[in-house]
Amino acid sequence: MHDPDPTTPDPGTGGTVHGPAPTDASLTAARGPYAIQSTRVARGNGFGGGTISYPTDTSLGRLGAVVVVPGFMSAESSIAWYGPRFASHGFVVLTIDTNSPSDTPPSRSTQQRAAFRYLTTQSNVANRIDPTRLAAAGWSMGGGGSLVTGGADPNVKLVLPMAPWNPGSRYTYNKPAFILSCSSDTIAGNAQNSNVFYQSLGGEKAQLTISGSHFCPTTQNNLVGKLMVSWLKVFLDGDARYKSFGCPSGTPSGAVSFRSTCPL
Repeated sequence: MHDPDPTTPDPGTGGTVHGPAPTDASLTAARGPYAIQSTRVARGNGFGGGTISYPTDTSLGRLGAVVVVPGFMSAESSIAWYGPRFASHGFVVLTIDTNSPSDTPPSRSTQQRAAFRYLTTQSNVANRIDPTRLAAAGWSMGGGGSLVTGGADPNVKLVLPMAPWNPGSRYTYNKPAFILSCSSDTIAGNAQNSNVFYQSLGGEKAQLTISGSHFCPTTQNNLVGKLMVSWLKVFLDGDARYKSFGCPSGTPSGAVSFRSTCPL
């Protein structure tokens, strides 16, 4: 099969299909094909500051963007690894601190949306972002906030909640969502949180469960990176080359369980 040109417009998403064809090795590597830079963002603009990571290659066209929110009583450092990982595959990523470490999911969603506004209108890379191709990601209460954001912002095309906490909530919108769960989570117990959210969501969805406590998303994990990048590529860039990598058959090595509505 002939690979597309490095920057081929995709009519389905308005995005671009770019970069080399994915392989298992390229997706499980600590970095993708693009060199990246980072810029610090000061506290203000409705959120607690953070770090923007983005590709140095300016020939890629308009890029999809991701904002990642940490959990209760946790700092940006807890989710910092997602910035370089996603950016090196061709996305602009802002990992943030919250205004207060005790902010609840609704507040974290409000701050995430403020971070999207800053990223797409005021940041040093605003002119490189397609503001209609956004992904909301977050861990713990940040994951619960990201699920709220998915229902509130029409420009969010994908939600990536990680060990999300917001018990008693249901999210019935039809946007794609990739949920990361921890098998021994006693803080955001899966029976009251991730499993309920998965059942309530109406769009394309997947739930990957890996071993570990509530803190399992805070450590770099190559399987998690592979699947999340694949979902970003499919739903923000419209890059069909990544579909098979985002939809493993059965439970992939390194996981406790995997379920989905695949094929994407």
